[in-house]
Amino acid sequence: MKLTRRVKEILSWYESDNPGTKANLARILMEGRLGGTGKMVILPVDQGFEHGPARSFAPNPPAYDPHYHFQLAIDAGLNAYAAPLGMLEQGAATFAGAIPTILKMNSSNSLSRGGDAPDQAVTATVADALRLGCSAIGFTIYPGSDAMFDQFEEFRELSAEAKACGLATVLWSYPRGGDLDKDAELAIDISTYAAHMAALLGAHIIKVKLATDHLGNKESKKVYEAKGIARSTQAERVADVMRSAFNGKRLVVFSGGAAKGEDAVFDDARAIRDGGGNGSIIGRNSFQRSREDALALLDRIVRIYQGKE
Repeated sequence: MKLTRRVKEILSWYESDNPGTKANLARILMEGRLGGTGKMVILPVDQGFEHGPARSFAPNPPAYDPHYHFQLAIDAGLNAYAAPLGMLEQGAATFAGAIPTILKMNSSNSLSRGGDAPDQAVTATVADALRLGCSAIGFTIYPGSDAMFDQFEEFRELSAEAKACGLATVLWSYPRGGDLDKDAELAIDISTYAAHMAALLGAHIIKVKLATDHLGNKESKKVYEAKGIARSTQAERVADVMRSAFNGKRLVVFSGGAAKGEDAVFDDARAIRDGGGNGSIIGRNSFQRSREDALALLDRIVRIYQGKE
């Protein structure tokens, strides 16, 4: 695998990491149709835990089978596939080495009450990630939750172990809980704060949601308005998130969220590209469609990141 100049530049930003971790980051960055560009499209399938099987897979029944998702990510030419322990175990032998995988280490579920302290349970180990040949571990934190400090400490321990073993880390950073209302969860000032926290916690790849132009914190609102920080377009908001991720020196991918129309998905990808983001991590908007439609959708997203649309 010959690394491109762009990937070598990205790897140089991770100054403390050992060769094993950088090799696994390179595996993800060099995989698929976007390999070598510094852009990524990742398939995450942790929604069975989060929302339940019927809500996740009944719209496209073949997706109940874990093999379906491995094959979809491979055939679409994506950079990586992320899933909880059982999903990866079920396809481990069949798809060994076929695509970089990310073991999602903690999960919540829609039967829990959440409230002011939404949390996730740790459901896998670093040893599991090594046994399954994963390139990275994934973890979720909820900045704003009354449980967030415990989450930070859990990630610190798992991240240190993973890095020592040569694995990369992917951190889902979703503001939620505490005093945050629904508007604040997606507010641009809260989203940039969440991305910055993830970078400060040592994540190699940061996953956040696309932000709105709302300002959710009265103190940061003063700064945004006084300094005239641009936030009116989605591309401007993506650029603001990237600045918060060490001025673009940390990889940031943006989640697709709930199922939406194709035009909205493509508009999101263009805004991420134009704002300097590193790509999309898109689950329900792909696997809840038929395989044919999902491949067509993912093909067009890849083409957008290639600058062809």
